[in-house]
Amino acid sequence: MRAAGRSWGRWERALLWVFLVTAWNEAWGQLRYSVPEELPKGSFVGDVAKDLRLDLPALRDRGFRVISEGRTQMQYFALHGKTGHLVTAERIDREQLCENVRQCVLRCEVVLDGEMKVYGIEVEITDINDNTPSFKEMELEERMSESTPPGKRFPLSEAHDPDAGPNSLQHYELSGDEHFSLAVQAGPGGDQRPELVLAKALDREEAAFHELVLKASDGGEPARTGTARIRVMVLDANDNAPVFSQAEYTVRVSEDVPVGSVLVAVRATDADEGLNGHVKYSLKKITAKASRILELDSETGALTLVQPLDFEEGNSHELQVQARDGGELFDTAKIVITVADVNDNAPEISVRSALTEISEDAPPGTVVALLHVQDKDSGANGQVRCSLDEGVPFRLRSSQGSYYSVVTAGELDREKASEYNLTVRAVDGGSPALQSSAVLALRVLDVNDNAPVFAEKRYTARLAENNAAGALVLTVWATDSDCGQNARVRYRLSEGRVRGTPLSSYVSVQAETGALYALRSFDYEEVREVRLWVWAEDGGSPALSSNVSVRLEIVDENDNAPQVLYPPPAAPSAAGSGWAGVELAPRSAEPGALVAKVVAVDADAGQNAWLSYELAKVTEPGLFRVGLHSGEVRTARFPLARDAARQSLVVVVKDHGRPALSATVTLTVVLAESVTELLSELGSAAAAPGEPAGSLTRWLVLAVAAVSCLFFAFLLLLLALRLRRWRRSQLQAASGSAALRGVPASHFVGIDGVRAFLHSYSHEVSLTADSRKSHLRLSSGSCCDTLPARPAPDEPAPLLGDDTSDPPENMGLLLKLPARRAGRRLRAPLLTEEKREEGLSAAGSPARCGPDPLPARWCIGGWGFCECPRGAEPCCSEAEEIRTGRQCSRRRKIRRQKTGRRQGATCSGGDSRATAEMGAEGGRLGRREPALLWTVLVIAWDAAWGQLRYSVPEELPKGSFVGDVANDLGLELPALRDRGVRVASEGEMQYFALHGKTGHLVTAERIDREQLCESVQQCLLRCEVILEGEMKFYEIEVEITDINDNAPSFLQEEKELRMSETTAPGWRFPLIRAHDPDSGPNSLQHYELSGDEHFSLAVQAGPGGDQRPELVLAKALDREKAAFYELVLRASDGGEPARTGTARIRVTVLDANDNAPVFSQAEYTVSASEDVPVGSILVTVKATDADEGLNGHVKYSLMKITEKTSKIFELDSETGALTMVGGLDFEEVSSHELEVQAHDGGELFDTAKVVVTVTDVNDNAPMISVRSSLSEISEDAPPGTVVALLHVHDRDSETNGQVRCSLDGGVPFRLRSSQGSYYSVLTAGELDREKVSEYNLTVRAVDGGSPALESSTVLALQVLDVNDNAPVFTEKRYSSRLAENNAAGALVLTVRATDADWGQNARVRYRLSEGRVRGASLSSYVSVQAETGALYALRSFDYEEVREVRLWVWAEDGGSPALSSNVSVRLEIVDENDNAPQVLYPPPAAPSAAGSGWAGVELAPRSAEPGALVAKVVAVDADAGQNAWLSYELAKATEPGLFRVGLHSGEVRTARFPLARDAARQSLVVVVKDHGRPALSATATLTVVLAESVAELLSELGSAAAVPGEPVGSLTRWLVLAVAAVSCLFFAFLLLLLALRLRRWRRSQLQAASGSAALRGVPASHFVGIDGVRAFLHSYSHEMSLTADSRKSHLRLSSGSCCDTLPARPAPDEPAPLLGEDPPPPPLYF
Repeated sequence: MRAAGRSWGRWERALLWVFLVTAWNEAWGQLRYSVPEELPKGSFVGDVAKDLRLDLPALRDRGFRVISEGRTQMQYFALHGKTGHLVTAERIDREQLCENVRQCVLRCEVVLDGEMKVYGIEVEITDINDNTPSFKEMELEERMSESTPPGKRFPLSEAHDPDAGPNSLQHYELSGDEHFSLAVQAGPGGDQRPELVLAKALDREEAAFHELVLKASDGGEPARTGTARIRVMVLDANDNAPVFSQAEYTVRVSEDVPVGSVLVAVRATDADEGLNGHVKYSLKKITAKASRILELDSETGALTLVQPLDFEEGNSHELQVQARDGGELFDTAKIVITVADVNDNAPEISVRSALTEISEDAPPGTVVALLHVQDKDSGANGQVRCSLDEGVPFRLRSSQGSYYSVVTAGELDREKASEYNLTVRAVDGGSPALQSSAVLALRVLDVNDNAPVFAEKRYTARLAENNAAGALVLTVWATDSDCGQNARVRYRLSEGRVRGTPLSSYVSVQAETGALYALRSFDYEEVREVRLWVWAEDGGSPALSSNVSVRLEIVDENDNAPQVLYPPPAAPSAAGSGWAGVELAPRSAEPGALVAKVVAVDADAGQNAWLSYELAKVTEPGLFRVGLHSGEVRTARFPLARDAARQSLVVVVKDHGRPALSATVTLTVVLAESVTELLSELGSAAAAPGEPAGSLTRWLVLAVAAVSCLFFAFLLLLLALRLRRWRRSQLQAASGSAALRGVPASHFVGIDGVRAFLHSYSHEVSLTADSRKSHLRLSSGSCCDTLPARPAPDEPAPLLGDDTSDPPENMGLLLKLPARRAGRRLRAPLLTEEKREEGLSAAGSPARCGPDPLPARWCIGGWGFCECPRGAEPCCSEAEEIRTGRQCSRRRKIRRQKTGRRQGATCSGGDSRATAEMGAEGGRLGRREPALLWTVLVIAWDAAWGQLRYSVPEELPKGSFVGDVANDLGLELPALRDRGVRVASEGEMQYFALHGKTGHLVTAERIDREQLCESVQQCLLRCEVILEGEMKFYEIEVEITDINDNAPSFLQEEKELRMSETTAPGWRFPLIRAHDPDSGPNSLQHYELSGDEHFSLAVQAGPGGDQRPELVLAKALDREKAAFYELVLRASDGGEPARTGTARIRVTVLDANDNAPVFSQAEYTVSASEDVPVGSILVTVKATDADEGLNGHVKYSLMKITEKTSKIFELDSETGALTMVGGLDFEEVSSHELEVQAHDGGELFDTAKVVVTVTDVNDNAPMISVRSSLSEISEDAPPGTVVALLHVHDRDSETNGQVRCSLDGGVPFRLRSSQGSYYSVLTAGELDREKVSEYNLTVRAVDGGSPALESSTVLALQVLDVNDNAPVFTEKRYSSRLAENNAAGALVLTVRATDADWGQNARVRYRLSEGRVRGASLSSYVSVQAETGALYALRSFDYEEVREVRLWVWAEDGGSPALSSNVSVRLEIVDENDNAPQVLYPPPAAPSAAGSGWAGVELAPRSAEPGALVAKVVAVDADAGQNAWLSYELAKATEPGLFRVGLHSGEVRTARFPLARDAARQSLVVVVKDHGRPALSATATLTVVLAESVAELLSELGSAAAVPGEPVGSLTRWLVLAVAAVSCLFFAFLLLLLALRLRRWRRSQLQAASGSAALRGVPASHFVGIDGVRAFLHSYSHEMSLTADSRKSHLRLSSGSCCDTLPARPAPDEPAPLLGEDPPPPPLYF
């Protein structure tokens, strides 16, 4: 720290530290730092963390805050979180914070939120020399008469330096002229007051002025200085006032005059010389707006434009210019500037009301928008023409004034145009014209005016019977031109009936898609045709609909197999079934004798019902035959003796469906002469075993194997032939490629393995995506012919040849035709693989031509390919022309017509010309500019349109009546409220509103005419009433008339004039003028003067007609008679009643002034309490002057006073009494220093210092501020836990500022005082949230004043829960019964536990204790729902396995650590009757087991007595209780009454003696029942044989042992089907192969026939012959780009083409192959 007396100017960047407090402890510290002012933000102040021994990591975790004291909310300091340093948060200016304070100390506090601690810090702000002494006025001008005596003193303005101490102001220096010197007087407070002393007499003729420099210096190092320039003007006698050359200057300028232009230069002359004759100009009467636009040069009088003019803001400006000479004389003139309008504003289009949507059925003339067009310019520049873009069904209609309506010009159709963007353009009449536009977005709403339209007039569908339910039949489709809901089509069926059943049970239609579905499987035999109507209905309102007829034809399928009526099928279990289908045939029957007739029917129709009969299997082939259609079985020959007596015939009945269905019937024909022989034959065969059917099965297996092997061998043979052909082609390619290895392959053409040179020409062909089977034909004819050749008569028109569509853009695959191998004919033009050097031209013609080409014309798919004929100049592409540098003689052009076809032009010589040109010509629409005729509708008044004008005076209250708009416009109030109405005013402020209930126009704001229409004679406000619903508006003009609400007023109500008693009569003194804002007769009219006869009033008329009052001295003054005069100047207006304003004029008569006033004390000190009432006199200062009269009259004034002090004190200028006009506040300022000046009637004065000391009064209640507090506290917080840190402060001092704090009782908290004015709120005991969950702690603070003042604050504290309560079950134990066979997941019971805690700690979850049931985990049997405690059975319990389950359920809360409790649960399984009785004896017989016929057989002697035990039925039941009680009863018996069964024992006993008529074999069915609900039962079958011995028993049982063998027809049937399937497949493959070979042979014959005469006219020099085969010397290759799906397309080069090649005849020894291994080449596949 620096010593007190050490100089402050030697430090540069060192930080000044002040003393630390004497006491220091661990919990509290008071720090004090010192820093200079003006440090940048973030500068270091002190290491708070180190000085307070704070841990930085803990400091950041706990949280901290820095709080600054004081009434300002500015935070000047902050604590750096990483370093713990106290740094500046803002730049600190000591002069701003501590004005007039010697020691500037800022206090702040560091609050630790986590520890509830606070540390006080004081930072002293030391002063630096950062302020230079400055004068209030940098340039001073003093005027001295040349007659001023030397020694006269003139006070100068003092300099001010905000710095303190040695850095403040120290001394003054004067430099400049010997005529003047500087004297410095010491003021009462020690301040220095400079005075200018005239040291030498002035002479104006020697020097008219003197330049002086006053320098003020401070004591800093280095010292700072401030200067003021003093200009002393030497005045001569001034007796002439300046005079303007004109009383009024008028100038007219355009508003676009550039800035900086001189508008006018005023000129005034003064007859005086020197300073008195020097004229300066100034603007005296000018508006604020004009002052920003215009600037007057004070020297030259030039009025310059400094900002642009705007005619729209003001069309004229009136100024008053004053010319003042070096004295106090002046003259005024008026300048009137008229602004001419320029077209600088574009028209403004505002949409007052507009529709965004309009229905398409809106009638013509519907208003869709109401526009207001305005141009701020005037005259022709403001005349606006509006137009609407053409091509829309709308027009623009001019309304009254500047309004336009956009109306519909015709009917709208949303289907043609769904929305419009209407562009409205406005053009003014300026030159050049300006324009603007507005776009109205209008959407056309749909109206349901279009009914749905079906895609077809009627629908027909065929549906095969036996369809699946829900099968799609067909889909109807209807479209609606409307949109949205109106276009949403839904389908429905018309009501109808089919075979008495509603149609909706057969067919349904999907409402959204129109898909027609069959709801059931149709049967042709029931329904053959269904006719219905489908309706399509849109979603409009009302809905429109249409219908269409649908015919659904049911197609019969072969779904019914033939049904054999005779012989009837034999039931296997029926008695006498062996006689079914047995016929008798005499052995003596002749061939053709009818043996039997098979009768069958088929339920199908048509050929599906045609039946045929055939003999499938017979015991003796050839003996019988069956009629193919009659089904009659007849003998085919005579029966022979070797023929078996029993003949078995299997007859197959087939229908003619696809696939055919069949039925079989078996006839047994017995060759016998009589019925006895028949029965004998049948009886002998009954005991014989069934005849095996293995022979047929074996043959069928052999047939399947043979046919399959044959088919497989044929496939292998065909594959071998294909491989052999492929191998030959490979060998041929290898042998041909070695002939001319040095020559590129692209220079040869191959014919039967021989190569020749060629000049190739390439053509590209593009095929469409659907050209898989199309043919590419190179047609004959002239090369200039563009029509494709017709197809051959024997084949259809190819797809590609007749397609005139544009070629596709994808040209990816290149067509290449390979050469044929030796010995075969060439079937197509030979192509090469040479790529062209140039691309296709725009018409698809070849890229270049050879030197001597053949005539050729290629037309492929609508594309023209032209080549130059022989002798013509070669054609070339543009690329080749550039490369070779020669001019091509012909061009090939292809133009597209409007139909989309392409035609080619020729490139041949001679007279050939292009034959096709573009034929479409578009007519141009003429553009006409619509002329809008404007007329003025001022005289006529329409009921639908009106303009209202009202007049109201100004200053009416809000809501005052202006006019009855609704009545004047004929508007109905209810409709007015419904359709919406609003008032729009011009400008931002809305002065009028429309009353919704009465329809009156009322004022919305108080209107002040003087504020709105300043300097305007007629004040008009315009507004518009807009009807939203009708798109109408009405203009209203309201004239604001003036009332006399302003009295004339003077700028100064008191004016003091000082006149020397030597002033000559007739001298004029200008007086202050009055101002009246009113207009017309209410404005200022005249002046009146009253007071004394020495003075009179003269009123001069200014240039603008304004009145200028002047005080005229009418009579010489005599100070001994009257030292002063009181005059009253009254200004009156012309209102009724008239208003007046007065100004008091005090004329003081001055004598010679040679003594200055002197105060009785240099410093006045007074002490006042801060509650001293306003109006009290604190002190009276007194000064005396030795002069007499006016020179001796002393007046007092406050000279050195702050703005704040000026609001508190007022000094009586006459008495010197210092009066209270505002309240004192000790807390704001404890003392006030004032400087009082006493001046006499002249310019002499004296100053004194007044010090007012304010004493404190208890007027401030203590302030409690919560520095840090907890809003929540855990209930287990230990006693002494700090919950809040409070700061208590009382702004009063001493006893009034001593505060006592207390805490309301009844709460477990206490208040502890900390160091300083801090208090801590601590817990005084343990907390229990379950008793009290929150506290509102009231802290009260009482000061020590009298009476004492107090304040309080409330701390809301919520007690947080701690998990200190375990869950408690509502019952001590739980028990439940559960029936067995329960469903998995069934609810058993619900346990419930509650927890007294709160939140997560009270959230109870349930779980099961681990256990085992019958060796399995308990969790596999039972589970508990963790949230609800519901106990569920996870599996179905079986009482027979588990009868009881005991378990423990735990309840655990969500605390940490969690608390839990448990409860026992007993689950009792209740038995149900779910087990039927089980018969142990007799055991059930297995159907397939050997000897199963002996099960349950008992022997009962025929001699048994009643009650004899025959057998016992033994049964058990797995259930328990009454569910297991069994009872037995006899359900069925062969002989009722012969046996009985014991009810509970199950013993079967005889009920009577067996009789002879009783059957030997008795069957008994015993029913065993339990007693469950419902009861379950089981049956046991006993066979009781009445026999005396076992042999008899066996004999009885043996007669029923024989049973017929099982049929094996299923295997045979499948084998027959397999043989038929394989055979059909083989046969179909052979037929397909034969058809393909025949077709290929036929095509080769046709090609040979047509190609024989193709080239008869071609010279032989154009061919090359090799082994009797001729080919072109000049071949033409064609490249083709084919699509991905054109693998099997054909490229046919038809006969007659210039590029076709003669086909080679086959060798004599080799006929044309029909089905050979190497067929003729087919059309080119790609």
